[in-house]
Amino acid sequence: MLDKNGIAKRIAKEVQDGYYVNLGIGIPTLVANYVRDDIEVEFQSENGVLGMGPFPFEGEEDADIINAGKQTITTLPGASFFDSALSFSMIRGKHVDLTILGAMEVSENGDIANWKIPGKMVKGMGGAMDLVASAENIIVAMMHTNRAGQSKLLKNCSLPLTGVACVKKVVTNLAVMEVTDKGFMLIERAPGVSVEDIEKATEGTLIIEGDIPEMQI
Repeated sequence: MLDKNGIAKRIAKEVQDGYYVNLGIGIPTLVANYVRDDIEVEFQSENGVLGMGPFPFEGEEDADIINAGKQTITTLPGASFFDSALSFSMIRGKHVDLTILGAMEVSENGDIANWKIPGKMVKGMGGAMDLVASAENIIVAMMHTNRAGQSKLLKNCSLPLTGVACVKKVVTNLAVMEVTDKGFMLIERAPGVSVEDIEKATEGTLIIEGDIPEMQI
């Protein structure tokens, strides 16, 4: 089973040379720490940063340099800062190659719910609505079940949707799955996790074909 850093490490393998990547709040922000050194990647944050680097070491933080989740970040040589209008022009204009988001629920047809739990105060949907409407390649980083042990990979989302049929791949603490027109296609399983464990933790349709390899992190 993976922890949050393990999920980020696995997703980092999906990042290719030359990609422009948007990292959502939560587990996705950790991905920047694990991208291979031999490729060039531009990480974009909707608050107006292009060229984010790994998180700073303790004591080296600059409170003026933050990501969309208000976490302190580092920037790489050549990084740039700009206003939200230009940032969302990049997103809406489909200039981002890969979007990595957290989620509270994902349905078997690729719907995503990641912005609101009814009855709890929220500031608004934020940039997520633009990201899911514009991105052509969305990977979700999430835990497979909630704290009560209930599946977060469902036939239909129960929470208010952020986007419809937009998620391409899901990486959880248990598995890697691709979203297909028939349901969640199981691609890899986390170290120490059996196919049966994943089946029990998945409410939505889970497609299993052949032997499922263990992740190499």
